[in-house]
Amino acid sequence: MKKLLLLAMLGLMLLPATAQDKKIFVTRDANGVLVFSDSPQAGAEEVTLNTRPNIMVATDPNMPERKAPAPEPFNVSITQPEDHGTVRDNTGSVYVNGRITPMFERGLRVRLVVDGQPVGEPQNNAVFILRDMDRGEHKLQMELFDQSGKLIANSPVTTFYLHRATVNSPR
Repeated sequence: MKKLLLLAMLGLMLLPATAQDKKIFVTRDANGVLVFSDSPQAGAEEVTLNTRPNIMVATDPNMPERKAPAPEPFNVSITQPEDHGTVRDNTGSVYVNGRITPMFERGLRVRLVVDGQPVGEPQNNAVFILRDMDRGEHKLQMELFDQSGKLIANSPVTTFYLHRATVNSPR
């Protein structure tokens, strides 16, 4: 039994060496189908085989490292009131709306600055209502803070004019 196994192993080892010595020929039959043969025939062409086995080159198994995309900087703007716009309200109420791009994330806070002075504490939305404002010119700016309270963006200064009826001239 051991001799038979040894003989089979020896035969398998010699098989590739003998297969490389053989020649292969190719022809076309009457229907145009390719016919491969180990014996030459009239009009046959010899096929040269690559002696290297069809093995792919080893590749690096490690995945390429992905760099985290750089965070897009936040852009803050005041949409209402318009820059150099006029607000007419006899009670002195002004509604201020802001826009933050990219999308407002959880943990961000917004503070409104009116005429250089912060109004209240930072809040989690960009809508503010100012009450009993004096008439005249006012400057607004929004500040955006991250989760740790660090200022990360602010809007350009927006100037608006508040018109209110006066006691001297109610008409």
